[in-house]
Amino acid sequence: MKPKRRSVLAAVCAGAAGSLLATAVSAQNLDQVLTQGERRITIAQESQQRVDDIVNQTRSLTDQFRQVSREIEGLEVYNALLERQVERQESQKVDIRNSIDQVTVIQRQIVPLMDRMIEGLDQFVALDVPFLAEERRNRVEELRNILERQDVSVAEKFRRVMEAYQIENEYGRTIEYYKGMLEVGGVEREVDFLRVGRVALVYQTADGQRQGVWDQRAGQWVELGSDYRNRIRQGLRVARRQIAPELLMMPIAAPEDI
Repeated sequence: MKPKRRSVLAAVCAGAAGSLLATAVSAQNLDQVLTQGERRITIAQESQQRVDDIVNQTRSLTDQFRQVSREIEGLEVYNALLERQVERQESQKVDIRNSIDQVTVIQRQIVPLMDRMIEGLDQFVALDVPFLAEERRNRVEELRNILERQDVSVAEKFRRVMEAYQIENEYGRTIEYYKGMLEVGGVEREVDFLRVGRVALVYQTADGQRQGVWDQRAGQWVELGSDYRNRIRQGLRVARRQIAPELLMMPIAAPEDI
């Protein structure tokens, strides 16, 4: 009976050993499966990360492309604008060259014209009522000097000539007084001159005792009587702005017969 028990016990032991071996093999296979699963997950995660990186790069490139495209469109519009500006500038250059050529011609014509205008102004001052004679002659002489200067532009020369004409024109519609020296009764005396436009030029001595008027026809001074003393004194006060303007009774020559 003992040999059978030993056989059974051996069989049981063998079965137990087989079960343990099977269990060990199953555990090893499970570990391998888990390890492979983890590797697959890792690989999948790495792949997904690469995909995400590619997507991000693609989006970044797309955004850059759109930005560059907008910049290109803006540059195209800007270049088109510059081309139109260049075309206009070329047209303006042609106009400026034509204007320069015309200015040269005008300068050749206007310089002799200004010379004639100055000569005419000089003759006018010489023939006009002799008020502020030295000042007006100096103005004409200054115009002659300016006309000969190379450092003064033609435009400035013309402006100065026109300014002188404007001053002479203003004399005809203004009233003024000024002091000066005049020979009265054979003696050089300081007098007050009164100019009323260009129709009357009178004087009165400082003491108010003697007065006279310029006779344009005779080209000389004519002494006036005491009847004009207060009239001239009143006119001087108006010119000095000491009283309000009012009607003045001045000795005026009758107009010449035509």
